[in-house]
Amino acid sequence: MQAQGKDRSSPFLNITRLIAAGAAAGVLTAAIALPAVGGAGMSAKSAMTGINLKPEDLEEPPLPERTVLQDSDGKQIAQFYYENRQSVRLDQVAPIMRTALISIEDFRFYQHGPIDVEGTARALVKNLTTGGVTQGGSSITQQYVKQVLLNSAETKEEQAAAIEATVGRKLNELRYAMAIEKKYTKDQILEKYLNIAYFGAGAHGIQAASKRFFGKPASALNLVEAATLAGAVQNPNRTDPNVSKASRDLLKARRNVVLDRMAELGKITPQEAAESKAKKLVFKDTKVSGGCEESKYPYFCLYVQNEILNNEDFGKTPKERLKLLQRGGLTIKTTIDKKMQKASEKAIKEYVSTKDKPVASQAMVVPGTGEIKAMAASRKFGGSKKKNEMSYNVVADAKHGGGGGFQQGSTAKAYTLATALEEGLKYGDGYPAPAGFTASGYGAFKDCDGKRVGDPTHEVRNSSEGGGGFKTLQTGTWGSVNTFFMRLEERVTLCKVVKLAKRIGLKRADGTKLREFETFTLGINEVDPVTVASTYAVFASRGQYCKPLAITEIKDRYGKATQYKPKCSKVMEEEVADAVSGILSGVFTKGTMREVGGIGRDAAGKTGTTDGYTAAWFAGYTPNLASAVSLGDPRGAFTHNLIGVTIGGRYYSYVYGASISGRIWKQAMIGALKGVEPTKFTPVDQERFGGCGDNCAPKPKKEKKDEQGPPDDFFDQFNRDDNGDDNGDRGRGRGRGRGGESPITPANVAPLN
Repeated sequence: MQAQGKDRSSPFLNITRLIAAGAAAGVLTAAIALPAVGGAGMSAKSAMTGINLKPEDLEEPPLPERTVLQDSDGKQIAQFYYENRQSVRLDQVAPIMRTALISIEDFRFYQHGPIDVEGTARALVKNLTTGGVTQGGSSITQQYVKQVLLNSAETKEEQAAAIEATVGRKLNELRYAMAIEKKYTKDQILEKYLNIAYFGAGAHGIQAASKRFFGKPASALNLVEAATLAGAVQNPNRTDPNVSKASRDLLKARRNVVLDRMAELGKITPQEAAESKAKKLVFKDTKVSGGCEESKYPYFCLYVQNEILNNEDFGKTPKERLKLLQRGGLTIKTTIDKKMQKASEKAIKEYVSTKDKPVASQAMVVPGTGEIKAMAASRKFGGSKKKNEMSYNVVADAKHGGGGGFQQGSTAKAYTLATALEEGLKYGDGYPAPAGFTASGYGAFKDCDGKRVGDPTHEVRNSSEGGGGFKTLQTGTWGSVNTFFMRLEERVTLCKVVKLAKRIGLKRADGTKLREFETFTLGINEVDPVTVASTYAVFASRGQYCKPLAITEIKDRYGKATQYKPKCSKVMEEEVADAVSGILSGVFTKGTMREVGGIGRDAAGKTGTTDGYTAAWFAGYTPNLASAVSLGDPRGAFTHNLIGVTIGGRYYSYVYGASISGRIWKQAMIGALKGVEPTKFTPVDQERFGGCGDNCAPKPKKEKKDEQGPPDDFFDQFNRDDNGDDNGDRGRGRGRGRGGESPITPANVAPLN
């Protein structure tokens, strides 16, 4: 608060001369006897004896600065902040703003020394005679000191001490101010003050205030706007225009005081002041987005946020990491691609409505780098149940803000197929696939701890009651025949399938250990799209597993950049990965996606429908991009299935993997890869994988007329439902699990495909 004039009474002259002399020498020592005050012989006498004011260095922690998230092109997609602040240089603040602030707060700022002697003397004498701090008189330098101390306070007690009304606190301010004036130029001090000051309405610093109040940068402020903000700093809580009409009236009155003071000092003309005072108070109430709820890509934003909060590289404790995220002034460049994200969102919107209870979610990952290019869901992110919003990251695992996921269904069969190829089986090798499969004994399947998990009391069935005939790795996969894959898993052993799945990145969405039951191959584990897409990317990259990557660069507040490279490792032979792609490519032409079709370039994938139609998946890839789409009801997979449901305005008797998820995948991938040069899969090593080994199909019996037997895919018709989609296991086995937000449900219930 600036004194409005000069008091020439002798007490003030005396103290002024003493303070001036001491301040000039850098040390202030005075013994002052104040004159009698009041009447009727009463006097108030206070002494300042042995006051020793020496400059004292002030610790100036970095100001809390907002953290900005950018997409792969460097465009902002979200921000986090503890205080809404964006520091700027002094030359980025309109000259009229600087003039208005100095006029009302410290009009002699560029003339006085370390402290405003006249203003401080007047306030100090007044405070000493009253026994407390009742008058201001602080210079801009002192106000900056006060704000630094307040911002540095960690507890409520420290905050109270920073603003307590005591002479001791005021003297400390003077000591720090003397050091600040030696350390910085006047322009530097003014810049620091403008960036630290609070203006009300949640705006810290002149840039945030200018945008919050008027929707423009501080460089573009005019006279009326500058006077408004200059008036707000004295008591920003009382004059906060966001609170009430009364507070806005107080702010307008304070604005007019600033204008009058500027005219009194000759900074503007009386006419300019009068015209400006006649104008209405302007407050545009420009909303400032913060956090993932207001991000354009909320699910991806949540993923990045949790990457920071869970990584000890960004702080030893969660509290430190949150502080860095909200106050660190980081610029985080991410992997998300707006074209691919848009393609995913558009495809999902085509088939699933935001009002539907079942939710579709998709993740896109780059093979060979692990970069996450898209994360989208059909339901909007938020906390409103009335608006059918999601309050967690349905596209990712619990570690990244997600839930418990959905059972994977037959997209898990790809892991058994890959294991069989690693074990030396060939395309033409196979087994009979009857309508039902029952383990020969408890020891027929063992988990990786050697525990017997076979269940001879549990029958796995296909969708048709008829027999399936002999199935090869190719025809069994294209038809997604459950009983075939049970037999194949038994042949290569459950543990080897589990180990391969883990090796290529499979994890449960809830973070617990994978469930190792005999029906593992049918997808009993609850997973998320990011994880599944990353496992399929291993086939696309010819055996390279890359940890999902969302952040490529982080710049700190000082511009120092840290790069984050892909973390990849070789987990599968190139030839084995090629062989998997060779079979999964046929899913589009000879298998469960044949009615949907491919995408006009080399692609491979697998449908997945869980037992009881509780969830539906499609996971697939090209050499350039891998993606997974899930569909399920987060209210509880086993209590809210996908039978007799209307989704996206269409009625479905049963929802299969190809019904919705496969179609979303196809449309999204076509859009995401538009303009990207098609890349072909590496041809399969037919010498290694062609033909058959020890498990060849039996030769057809010759009939009287020596007719040839049925073609290889003849029996497929018995293993498909009416829609030609996946086969299902109708039985239920042991084990418990959880899907999405569902209550505890059977975990080794075998999915349909």
